[in-house]
Amino acid sequence: MAAKISYADVEVGTELPARSFPVTRATLVRYAGASGDFNPIHWNEKFATEVGLPNVIAHGMFTMAEAIRVVTDWVGDPAAVVEYGVRFTKPVVVPNDDEGALIEVSAKIGAVLDDNKVRVDLTAMSAGQKVLGMSRAVVRLA
Repeated sequence: MAAKISYADVEVGTELPARSFPVTRATLVRYAGASGDFNPIHWNEKFATEVGLPNVIAHGMFTMAEAIRVVTDWVGDPAAVVEYGVRFTKPVVVPNDDEGALIEVSAKIGAVLDDNKVRVDLTAMSAGQKVLGMSRAVVRLA
């Protein structure tokens, strides 16, 4: 695969299509199985509240992975992402109901770099709170 977005077609401020990602308890159980992270704060409400959390929370790495999908879907090639980092600022709280939680992600070009690369600045929100801080990816474009 190769990046589908041309370096010549973007500038600082170019917005990527925003996305929303639903998260339910079933999503967390599937992620736990795939990742091997069975920490009970991600599936056991009693345990999560006993350790001071408001409820079960999504895995940080899951939240990070959902956010970068905005970039990989836009560019058309996951391998075009050459750097990616975030700070975890707030947990994604996932109630045990039919709706769960929603991770809402927006992104825009924050800098145009050399060698056909751009820095993409992401904003990830859940329940009105920013859940990732300093979320940035460097992407090599066509």
